[in-house]
Amino acid sequence: MNMIADLMRKTFIEGYAAASLTPSAILICIAVTCLLGLYIYIVYRFITRNTFYDRNFNISIIAIAVITASIILTIQSNIIVSLGMVGALSIVRFRTAIKDPLDLIFLFWAIGTGIICGAGFTLIAVIMSAALTVIIYSVAGSKGGSRNRVLVVNLSDTEGADEILGMVAEACTYHRVRAKSATKTGMNLAIEVRLKDDDKLVEKLVEIENVTSASLVEHEGEIVG
Repeated sequence: MNMIADLMRKTFIEGYAAASLTPSAILICIAVTCLLGLYIYIVYRFITRNTFYDRNFNISIIAIAVITASIILTIQSNIIVSLGMVGALSIVRFRTAIKDPLDLIFLFWAIGTGIICGAGFTLIAVIMSAALTVIIYSVAGSKGGSRNRVLVVNLSDTEGADEILGMVAEACTYHRVRAKSATKTGMNLAIEVRLKDDDKLVEKLVEIENVTSASLVEHEGEIVG
């Protein structure tokens, strides 16, 4: 009985323990995955030029694609290692919240690219990337205009907010009040704006009597609201 068990175990290990993966094949797979990850990086940067851009998330896209491809290569090269890897990954918990559904698409795009390239179907990954580029750009990249910025306006009293929003609406193709706070002596407004052109909106706002200061801020991180 022990001989039969040993024979079955030996046959299983010899049949599945090692696949024919040469160093050149591994390097090609990782290189192609890096190129596709860099392509996703560029697409994400271009698509999000009109939204708040998170550079750290964009960099992680390339790393996720390469790591996923490496995991798939390992799984198909050694089934014993793959079982241990599945057990190790099962205890990993990710707590980072994805606030923008479009970011989730890019995240799955990177993971899918890594899986497909790691499995050896590079052409499918290229076709998928091209198709997703067309789909995402046609839906999310057709807004046009410059990147969104944050306009911060401080008022000496609680009056005049409507006048300011009216001026902002005339000077911008898009605007949205992101934060509004008021005290007994004044009010602060944080407005997400997309300017029609590089005009003198800030200078015009400070000319209003009850406006104490106005600033236009480039934002390259997350925003709440």
